[in-house]
Amino acid sequence: MPPVKPMLAKPVPSVPEEEGMQYEAKWDGFRCLVFRDGDEVELLSRTGKSLVRYFPELVDALRERAPRRCVLDGEIVLPLGGRLDFEALQQRIHPAASRVRLLAERTPVSFVAFDLLALEDTDAMDLPLSERRPLLESALEGVRPPLHLAPVTYDTAVARDWFAHYEGAGLDGVVAKRPRLPYRPGERVMLKVKHERTADCVLAGLRPHKTGPDALGSLLLGLYDASGALQYVGASSSFPAARRRELMRELAPLRMDRPGGHPWARWEEEAAHEEGRMPGAPSRWSGGKDASWVPLRPERVCEVAYDHMEGERFRHTVLFRRWRPDREPRSCTYEQLEQPVRYDLAEALGGR
Repeated sequence: MPPVKPMLAKPVPSVPEEEGMQYEAKWDGFRCLVFRDGDEVELLSRTGKSLVRYFPELVDALRERAPRRCVLDGEIVLPLGGRLDFEALQQRIHPAASRVRLLAERTPVSFVAFDLLALEDTDAMDLPLSERRPLLESALEGVRPPLHLAPVTYDTAVARDWFAHYEGAGLDGVVAKRPRLPYRPGERVMLKVKHERTADCVLAGLRPHKTGPDALGSLLLGLYDASGALQYVGASSSFPAARRRELMRELAPLRMDRPGGHPWARWEEEAAHEEGRMPGAPSRWSGGKDASWVPLRPERVCEVAYDHMEGERFRHTVLFRRWRPDREPRSCTYEQLEQPVRYDLAEALGGR
């Protein structure tokens, strides 16, 4: 019975080699536990929140095609244009019921199942993965879209090939699971390998840390687009406490008392966010948090590590690597970013 916390993964630098290891693609979507008991269907997010109201078309598909009594672990994904589109998936979380119904018709989601926690009267969580996987395959035999059984391989070379090519279909990397592993809710016992790249970005603002104004919370970063406009692409926020205080002192000379002339000076105007990307955009995800920030003269460049892009911004928070005094801010454009080769999503789902 819900709630159950999903089993998690910890990052490793490369595809691990271990006898019997099961490899899967890392799907770029919303982690979800599916609970079905007859007509009752519950979709629980990684944080334990119900997703049922946002994905009515998936609830209907699960009633029609999932085992009558089961608990499945998997990912809600949104295929669009031959690849997974996380940005479109985010738009599905909307407070208006009318909008939810419209988006369910225009951008329907799919569910990729990769583990089984229960089937009929069997609690499978204490079973090893080597027994849970055959149960899952049997339970979903012949299943049709929008439900999918996640392909697996036990060949390290194939897993490396997936890691190299599946990104072009919008996937996020590779997950490795040990065959003797029981299902351990909330624990980071799986292994995940994600892409990491570097980019040189313009430092254009900062947010103070929640502990006080003398410590840095995050660096706000930008890249110049083809028209010469500085677009906000993301933030870097992982620093030790002492370094946070050092950075606030170090960056003090760049502060702008009056934001006039700053590329993001109009950030408080909702219309400005429709014209370009800048921090502090109104968002239903913010939960009422303070979105204000301190503008800095866009004169410094830093190198950051990132995994991949989501549209015109970094998908996740990036890691600060070093300052780049040898780079001119205007040279920091989107052209430097590596673009993954396009790949057929249908082939990734089919595991061929």
